[in-house]
Amino acid sequence: MVRAIRGATTVKNNTREEILDATSELVQEIMERNGITRENIISIIFSVTSDLDAAFPATAARQMGFDRVAMLSTYEMDVPDSLRKCIRVLIHIQTDKKNDELAYVYLKEARKLRPDIIQQNEQMEE
Repeated sequence: MVRAIRGATTVKNNTREEILDATSELVQEIMERNGITRENIISIIFSVTSDLDAAFPATAARQMGFDRVAMLSTYEMDVPDSLRKCIRVLIHIQTDKKNDELAYVYLKEARKLRPDIIQQNEQMEE
């Protein structure tokens, strides 16, 4: 079955290093929390806020060995008063897990985006 996992993180500065490091951390955390491997991943869509342009987030995934996974980097809608310097991800996976068994991952300032998900994740870990 095909499922999708969401996640997001933030960086403090618009630098190549910070974008790639934060993206790698986010993807790795999603994989660990959901028990998935590169072989489970069908495609990955990354989006960034308009204030991030120093690197493509997909570059971080390629550096992690995702050289045969379809990926796309794009801009998130520029909504007034929304979280800035944010990297979002949508990962499509092949899995037998149900949607409610998947852990969405929100790191750093992106935790503010989905406090309901943060609470669910904490309950799953107990």
